[in-house]
Amino acid sequence: MSGDTAVMVLEDGRVFRGTTFGAVGQTLGEAVFCTAMTGYQETLTDPSYDRQIVVATAPQIGNTGWNDEDDESGKIWVAGYAVRDPSRRASNWRSTRTLQQELENQNVVGIAGIDTRALVRHLRTRGSMKAGVFSGEALADYEELVARVNNQPSMLGADLAGEVSTDEMYTIEPDGEHRFTVVAVDLGIKSNTPRMFAQRGIRVHVVPSHVTLDQIKELSPNGVFLSNGPGDPATADGAVALTQAVLQENLPLFGICFGNQILGRALGRNTYKMKFGHRGINVPVIEHHTGRISITAQNHGFALEGERGEVFDTPFGKAEVSHICANDGVVEGVQLVSGRAFSVQYHPEAAAGPHDAAYLFDRFATLLEGA
Repeated sequence: MSGDTAVMVLEDGRVFRGTTFGAVGQTLGEAVFCTAMTGYQETLTDPSYDRQIVVATAPQIGNTGWNDEDDESGKIWVAGYAVRDPSRRASNWRSTRTLQQELENQNVVGIAGIDTRALVRHLRTRGSMKAGVFSGEALADYEELVARVNNQPSMLGADLAGEVSTDEMYTIEPDGEHRFTVVAVDLGIKSNTPRMFAQRGIRVHVVPSHVTLDQIKELSPNGVFLSNGPGDPATADGAVALTQAVLQENLPLFGICFGNQILGRALGRNTYKMKFGHRGINVPVIEHHTGRISITAQNHGFALEGERGEVFDTPFGKAEVSHICANDGVVEGVQLVSGRAFSVQYHPEAAAGPHDAAYLFDRFATLLEGA
């Protein structure tokens, strides 16, 4: 093989041969695909992608380079990146370096020049699966590479929120007059979420995933927010117990993505691993009561069990399935009928993505106002 050869190996033995992209070496993770045509910088720095090798369905990636403003966290979280056609030059007034350079800087192993359409069709048919990208000295015989891929831990049962959460509390001050204070439990939060709160006059204390109810109460919040994040929600018993304690205190609560699964579990629902998940910025969601359809940004491989409009009993009063995906009927939101707690499976902070769901931050601010 030539010096710039890279291979991507799936757990079922399928191999895709291409060229190196980013760092050279070995990376292991779950192969998933993202349908977004823009926003690769936000995607790569989204903590929800921890331990995942992201396959871009858009054929050309990297044409706007990399800047210092669009990161959604302090680092690239994806385990690896697979693309069809890396842009040969970066052209954007905010760009300070190329995507290739940033992947190298952060030692992210990738692969380019593969048939991503064939790879995505395979993952849609067979489901997201263990994978590895290998180049340079990490290349080896076929049997050896397949063994390395299959010997890695599964995403099913992976407890990852603690890996990506902040170690210490930090605060984002509101823009202008201070109206409310919210404690945001960092399960893998993206940078734009506190900014969305700040724009509405809300001070945000971002706290570690292992925060206790007493520590939350010491901050005298008007409400609590559960962020997005990676891993299997069935492992997040600590976050579920915390959520139940918050509900028992009758504090207003808002959750997104992983936070939706945590609230659902706190209300007694089960979760399951999806075949290939929802990842992209073009997923249509129906709000049950209004029939309103929002085009949303999503990144999840697990979901809550339930049906559209289903009402069920909980220790905190009646709850209901409030949103579903228009494509496949997957649960996209739950809420207490009282309105004191609600969550959605998507990313209303829209980084990157459409702004259809930004109204949910206004809804939470209204809930805080009436608390």
